[in-house]
Amino acid sequence: QVQLVESGGGLVQAGGSLRLSCAASGRTFSTSVMGWFRRAPGREREFVAAVYGRFDSTYYADSVKDRFTISRDNARNTWSLQMNSLKSEDTAVYYCAAKTLYNGRIFDRSTYDYWGQGTQVTVAS
Repeated sequence: QVQLVESGGGLVQAGGSLRLSCAASGRTFSTSVMGWFRRAPGREREFVAAVYGRFDSTYYADSVKDRFTISRDNARNTWSLQMNSLKSEDTAVYYCAAKTLYNGRIFDRSTYDYWGQGTQVTVAS
């Protein structure tokens, strides 16, 4: 049984940093697409960042580019999201996700097979 577990959420002041981690069990995702989505109050779940493990390609939403960095640790079957220069609009529940088939639809949440339970990130202004 595949399980994804996020950690690292919390409360931070605007301009601060947080690091989220996703630990996977049940299968290896080193050559898969590993990503992060978020859902802010009253909004749809949206793409944040992803890494395609086979080529180590990274993808970011425009709203987080140059502030967030996604990385992976194949040995531990984990991936992380380093979030810097946080803004109040980054407040959301963050979900890690993964999919085994690379079909180019990196930003489409409906194409992801596995999801974590979510972790709250609150940025105080």
